Amino acid sequence: MKVLVTGATGLLGSRITRQLLDLGHSVSVLHRPSSDRSLLEDAARKVQWVEGDILDIVGLEAIFSEIDYVVHAAAMVSFIPRERRMMRQVNVEGTANVVNACLLAGVKKLCYISSVAALGRPETLQKSAPRPIEINEEQRWTDSTSNSEYSVTKYNAELEVWRGIAEGLNAVILNPSVILGEGDWLKSSTRLFKYVYDEKPFYTEGLLNYVDVADVSEAACRLLLSDISGERFIVSGGTVPYRKFFEDAAAAMHKKAPKWRVNTLLAECVWRFEAIRSFLTGSSPLLTRETARAAQHHFRFDGRKLTERTGIAYRPLQETLTRIGKSLKPVV
Repeated sequence: MKVLVTGATGLLGSRITRQLLDLGHSVSVLHRPSSDRSLLEDAARKVQWVEGDILDIVGLEAIFSEIDYVVHAAAMVSFIPRERRMMRQVNVEGTANVVNACLLAGVKKLCYISSVAALGRPETLQKSAPRPIEINEEQRWTDSTSNSEYSVTKYNAELEVWRGIAEGLNAVILNPSVILGEGDWLKSSTRLFKYVYDEKPFYTEGLLNYVDVADVSEAACRLLLSDISGERFIVSGGTVPYRKFFEDAAAAMHKKAPKWRVNTLLAECVWRFEAIRSFLTGSSPLLTRETARAAQHHFRFDGRKLTERTGIAYRPLQETLTRIGKSLKPVV
């Protein structure tokens, strides 16, 4: 099969690309001239590099005309207020362009990589519930201060995919939680490991929903080539308190674990200080209002539907941490 992957130079996209190659498919990678290709260095000669941009609908239509399947993993993740406009363009307009190009070209199937963020958070329940709130694929979006701007863009991007499905597009949606994997640990969720390696002293009270990048890749490839269509799947291997995650990650990397708890009041103070510092210096804030509040959340995402429908068994967290720790330490 001829498969095109957007976002293939990222943590998840590069893993999906290599897995599709291992399965014997012909893989094209949509990339911009400035893209960092280091995560696909080992597969650089096996893929077809196609220069393009998901914001260029005309260019997409020409590229997609020779493609059978599409994995749309390209997205912008940011919690910085000044980057919201670009994030809306990339995540919402870019996804709309991909959907339209798939429809026009008659692509056999689209696998859209969304996020659990697109499911939304029930604010009133979060404030009153005595235990973590479980969210599954039936969760309906509600406007809430618990939803980040990133959440809003991913929700609206999903609406474009559902619109495409209504117009006859064969598609499936994946909603992964925080993806843990080997990559550039100055980017995306891999920065969690950089935080541990640097022996930072603080941890928050919230819960981390996590999944191994290998499990998300396996889910994307299986669902892309399956008869399942018009459905969404949460991809989440488990839930753990941030303190426990940092302790286990530190043990895997032979580092000291954070020991000072950051409560809600302190987090609120820190993000305000960071907002002022960022405004005065023009640098990116280390903590924003959205990231400070997200780190205090107590939600649990239910990933059992994926296992029930595909048979995929999630990797244990300890196995994931051990593998990633060994991979990242020599990079320092």
